[in-house]
Amino acid sequence: MAAYAALVSLMHLIDDIENHPSPPISLNKHQTRSLTQNVHFLQEFLQAYKSPVSDSDEADPLEMRIADAAYAAEDVIESHIVRKIQLDRSSKAAKTGSFFNCFRGPMDPGNVSSNHGDGDDEAEKLYQGVQNVIDEMDRIKRVAMEANTEKAVILGDQGRRFVSSFSSTGKKSSGVMVFSDDVLNGIMEKLVAEAPGRQVIPITGMGGIGKTALAKDVYSKQVIKERFDICAWATVSEQFNRREILCELVSQATNINKKALGEKSEEKIGFKLYQFLSGRRFLIVMDDVWNIESWDGIQHFFPNNENCSRIVVTTRLSQLSPRLNNHYSHKVEFLDEGSSWVLFSKTVFGDEHFPLELEKIGKEIVKNCRGLPLSIVVVGGILKNVEHTQERWKSIRNNLTSVVNLDDNKHCLRLLKKSYNHLPVYLKPCFIYMGMFEEDDAIKVSTLIKLWISEGFLKPVEGKTLETIGKGFIKDLVDRNLILVDWLGSTGNIKRVKLHDLLRDVSVNEGKKEGFYHVIGESSPRGINSQRRVVIRRNTSKEKVLDELQSMSDVRSIIWEHGKVPRCLNIRLLRTIHAHNEEKNWPNSLASRDVNFWHLFGHIVGEPICFTAHQLILTMGTCESKNCVNSLVSRHPNLRHLGVEVGKWSSVFSSFNHLWNLQRLIVYSLRRCNVPSEMWKMPQLRHIEMAGRKFIPPDPSSDIVVMENLVVLEGARNFKWEGEMVKRIPNIKKLRIQYSSRKGKGYDDYYRLSNIDRLCKLESLDILCWFDFRGNASLYKLTFPQTLKSLNLQMEHHFEWEPMLEKIGSLPLLEKLKLWFGCFGTGKWEIFEDQFPCLKYLGLFGCHRLKHLTTEANSIFPCLEKLHLYDLNGLQSIPSEIGYIPTLQCIEMNLPNESMVKCAKEIVEEQMDLQGDNLPFRIKVWHRRKNQSIRSFAGPNFEVYIFNYKYWL
Repeated sequence: MAAYAALVSLMHLIDDIENHPSPPISLNKHQTRSLTQNVHFLQEFLQAYKSPVSDSDEADPLEMRIADAAYAAEDVIESHIVRKIQLDRSSKAAKTGSFFNCFRGPMDPGNVSSNHGDGDDEAEKLYQGVQNVIDEMDRIKRVAMEANTEKAVILGDQGRRFVSSFSSTGKKSSGVMVFSDDVLNGIMEKLVAEAPGRQVIPITGMGGIGKTALAKDVYSKQVIKERFDICAWATVSEQFNRREILCELVSQATNINKKALGEKSEEKIGFKLYQFLSGRRFLIVMDDVWNIESWDGIQHFFPNNENCSRIVVTTRLSQLSPRLNNHYSHKVEFLDEGSSWVLFSKTVFGDEHFPLELEKIGKEIVKNCRGLPLSIVVVGGILKNVEHTQERWKSIRNNLTSVVNLDDNKHCLRLLKKSYNHLPVYLKPCFIYMGMFEEDDAIKVSTLIKLWISEGFLKPVEGKTLETIGKGFIKDLVDRNLILVDWLGSTGNIKRVKLHDLLRDVSVNEGKKEGFYHVIGESSPRGINSQRRVVIRRNTSKEKVLDELQSMSDVRSIIWEHGKVPRCLNIRLLRTIHAHNEEKNWPNSLASRDVNFWHLFGHIVGEPICFTAHQLILTMGTCESKNCVNSLVSRHPNLRHLGVEVGKWSSVFSSFNHLWNLQRLIVYSLRRCNVPSEMWKMPQLRHIEMAGRKFIPPDPSSDIVVMENLVVLEGARNFKWEGEMVKRIPNIKKLRIQYSSRKGKGYDDYYRLSNIDRLCKLESLDILCWFDFRGNASLYKLTFPQTLKSLNLQMEHHFEWEPMLEKIGSLPLLEKLKLWFGCFGTGKWEIFEDQFPCLKYLGLFGCHRLKHLTTEANSIFPCLEKLHLYDLNGLQSIPSEIGYIPTLQCIEMNLPNESMVKCAKEIVEEQMDLQGDNLPFRIKVWHRRKNQSIRSFAGPNFEVYIFNYKYWL
């Protein structure tokens, strides 16, 4: 929803100015108070407001009016910041003859005078502009109050609507859904099990994936009809009406006509249902439940007869499952290739033979449906009624999305759009934003959250960082089955997400309707001159991009893929430039980073555009002159996010004092450069990443600036942890440091690493040592804060792990542990029962002289899910107790010796004897092609992959 996003973004801008120790401008206090009050009122209004035209192709006029008012406020304030900075710089340039005169370009004020009269005029323009917005918001507020009154009537009418029951008006499908025997048998087993208590069986999945069809398939089985005394079905839907649902269930359970229930109250109807179900074994299906309140409002009318009664609940919201049943739920997955083809064939041709000449095209069509039954059935229904020729089918294949969403079949999009309509208002802009990415893109969660933050979508919550809030939003969208998980990290964190094609259509359509963003080359309902966000799709011509950008003075964000940055012309209020580039020649150390790389080329650098940018990431390549970056940085004082890749020069920091509100700083360089002490005077910094740069400590005689906002520090080289330094960064959560100097040798504790345990909020620690620590006991003295969740240690090969593992094992919250290189002096790692209580992931990589993992305990690693053993040529055995870990999912080994492979095979065989063939974990072995004997170990739950070592990286 554009309106809500605009209001949240406006509040971010106001807060930045009001709460910063040295803001570029000041706002009138009375106006700030009025503006803030109006924004808060309108936010609360939108949270409760249901647009009366939400299913139409046009945006709600009231919502658009709210968005326009918020946009106008941002324009007034940010334009004033630009003019203020331009005036100040013109004045300084005139007095000092500074180098800025050399870079004066089209956005410089040029002939703007620097006298005080101009400053007064600007202040008056700001005051009047803000007042105009406040007056408009006051008018909107009055309209909103009236809309609230009307809304009560509208919702009253909607509340009386009821989606009819399965038995009377269930939609007929032209195809027959195909479910595997495992799926059907799994649900059937739960329904007919002898567990006596009343049990709820949740069935979850995205819209159109076949939840209702699965429930219907099971519901209609003869064995079910014979098993239960009473079977009844009700469709709940979004507009939950308890009375109508109770009437429907009573009618089906008792054969009483619904009209006979007359005007009886809900409680009397519910009591009648309760009486009739009491003492009988019943099966109730509650189809399409949208919230827990719907369930809570009716479930007490279903008695617990202790006679194996069952209730099936279908829902799009996976987060409801634990509230319904803590132990079991079934998530309906996308159809596999074979099931998709069977469904498609039956939909188009029924029991007739599929024409051989159409089979290839048909399989291409099915593949493009991506396993979604709704899409398969819709396109199959269309093909059933058209001419069965290759030309006609090819036309359908080439325009599949358009065909599925034809006017006659809009129920397909309408069904999926219900999921969007049901989103809380704060999630809607986040979902719409995903339509800005290309089809089939796997989107990095870290990238997406950074973009949401830079756009100002995330409303602050006390006690939570914006990144934490963003991760919660991602999980919520996944739980609602609106976005798909593409890749999970080693401890189960979501790393990448995708959108199904049809849900992306919903996102794109809503974005177009609200004018949320504009795609270059496409028509826009609001015109292109007022666009805030611009998307440049693949293969868009440079001429088209430049032509349209000339008319876009209000653009705040540009997202484009696989192309050079367009000349930004007069876009002076730009906030975000996001470019996705797949260049393959970057160094691995850069390409593997969780960072977006952004390209601004020389023609951009040469133009001294003054942005009020909230996020701008620049990749300068091998720029020779530091003046390029210095001039660019100095003309973008409002940057919140700056990433720079520099080449042969060493200093890019001389203009950083201009960046009054910088929050994220990322600098990469193929040559060494030091981070100056001035960085410690930038209290707004929240994220610093330096790729192995040496940090110059602050002057001890200077005033201590506590970097309370700093939560991420990555890439610091030879960082010395003096007590005063620890005090400056008390809230660090993620720390990545490296040491490559031999100064530590022969000293008691040169780098003061023992002080790291004073970072009492640290959650993730990565230490890399590239030099020999023999003769230095500093690392063995290292202790870790109890808050640590992730630990990654890379040591030179003489460092012995045993003393440190005793301390690591006692960390109460540690979930992820990686040990690289080092050695085991005793040749073994003995694991004790009370160690590693929360560890989910353990990785050992190239640890020298390790021969055995041993234990005398009955149980170890109680929460372990993944164990990775890489390049441990000497390792011969691991304890059999690992096979008894209840959470274990996978053990992976690469290049193990044959003794280790035999040990792992014995663990699998032991567990198969106890649990059967279907174990909850797998063992995967990667080995050289020439070692053919390893192949003989392959079998159930034990996978062997042979690779050519020459190509293994």
